[in-house]
Amino acid sequence: MNTNVGDVDPVWVEEFSSVAKVIKTDVALIGAGIMSATLGALLRQLEPNWSISLFERLEAAASESSDPWNNAGTGHSALCELNYTPMDANGDIEIAKALSINEQFQVSRQFWAHAVDEGMLGVPDEFINPIPHVGFTHGAEGVDYLRKRHAALASQTLFEGMEFIDDADDFAKRLPLMGAGRDFSDPVALNWYDQGTDVDFGALTQQLLNYVGREADLYYGHDVRNLTKQSDGSWVVKVRNTRTGEKLRVEAKFVFVGAGGGALHLLQKSGIPEAKGFGGFPVSGEFFRCTNPDVIAEHSAKVYGQAAVGAPPMSVPHLDTRVINGDRGLLFGPYAGWSPKFLKTGGIMDLPKSVKPNNLIPMMSIAPQEFGLLKYLISELAASPIDRLHTLQDFAPRAVGEDWELITAGQRVQVIRKTGVGGSLEFGTAVVAAGDGTLAGLLGASPGASTAVPAMISVLEQCFGDRFDGWKGALTTMIPSFGQKLNDNPALFREMWDWTNKSLQLTTHDQD
Repeated sequence: MNTNVGDVDPVWVEEFSSVAKVIKTDVALIGAGIMSATLGALLRQLEPNWSISLFERLEAAASESSDPWNNAGTGHSALCELNYTPMDANGDIEIAKALSINEQFQVSRQFWAHAVDEGMLGVPDEFINPIPHVGFTHGAEGVDYLRKRHAALASQTLFEGMEFIDDADDFAKRLPLMGAGRDFSDPVALNWYDQGTDVDFGALTQQLLNYVGREADLYYGHDVRNLTKQSDGSWVVKVRNTRTGEKLRVEAKFVFVGAGGGALHLLQKSGIPEAKGFGGFPVSGEFFRCTNPDVIAEHSAKVYGQAAVGAPPMSVPHLDTRVINGDRGLLFGPYAGWSPKFLKTGGIMDLPKSVKPNNLIPMMSIAPQEFGLLKYLISELAASPIDRLHTLQDFAPRAVGEDWELITAGQRVQVIRKTGVGGSLEFGTAVVAAGDGTLAGLLGASPGASTAVPAMISVLEQCFGDRFDGWKGALTTMIPSFGQKLNDNPALFREMWDWTNKSLQLTTHDQD
């Protein structure tokens, strides 16, 4: 154990008479999701002598956003997600965001491969498996878009091997569930990438925390109630054991808030000026989960379509094969719902409690700016079961309701950032770090989990600037392409691709 029980602070005892102990630690991680697990694993490699303590409100790791049934699970790498390659006003495909996200995913992939090689992670197929990633459109305009997208991406190193398919017979052969019963007088097209992956971020998180927990204390069923900065720059983290009611005082030199939708409240409580002006807009997701093994067996791909006109990027429909606990599953969605909760296990006062004087105007300014989002949410809330089934039938024409059950996935809290006198709604992730580097947190959603490693390296760089240069050698050992763009270096990409394929036991990818 690397944490120490210290003397009880008299002030704390006076305010919280049931406090049993004070925990002193170098690093306090709040939340047991993929972000905290990744940061803990990186720090364990970089600073093995540092003490680490993790606090999770729920009784198990990855029980919120990192759970494979709660949104996370595709291995976002911009291979099939069409919202990362929009068409501009001139009809050209913008690929900068796709390249950036794919580069980040390659960093995560390398770290996972290193972790397997070093025994930090166990059997790879428990958390990562090969699966084609596919972009899908129909109609003349959609076909033209995918043709242009393929032309723009296929010449890029990171997207070599992507295919453009507009032949009906080939479509039906590759995607039998989607081809059966389809009227091919409506033209269809695919951007097909055979070497995509499915990632079970719940299993990955658990494996990473198994490694971190060898030399750290992991506290499940412990709710973080407050954060207070001390005069020496350290933090006091107030924690309550949800089972016994015991209250803990945690004294930490560095705090990371990786609490998913709960991060905003804790960052606000911390009082750091960098968190002022941030707000959050919660959106819940629902999916159809297939219950018929025969139907599941007819589809083996992650197929992403286009969002409806005026709908937000998070609404992109997808028919998604996932491998969870060794079994294949099939999801379709998302169907948006709405709840004021910031976590699936949160409370209905989460949204009202997040409204502060410093973020009131940014949050109020969003409604007139995001009319399309509001219209989309209203239409989704009004949708009947038959409406939802018809949406599924755009992908799988012969789908019947009895083969699918509607499940509620995790909550997403989209970032509202103060801009000028108003605010803007963001659909990515944002690292919020204290100016002195003693505290950081992560806000936002997609691409989220898939870019956890580069996101946490960003935290390290922002918060440990005095040490970061000294860590670069170790980071390069873990991530051999560290500091380089693989898209600009085909030889290095092929070397990294072959290595990660071998270590992660994925299908060999022939780039020649």
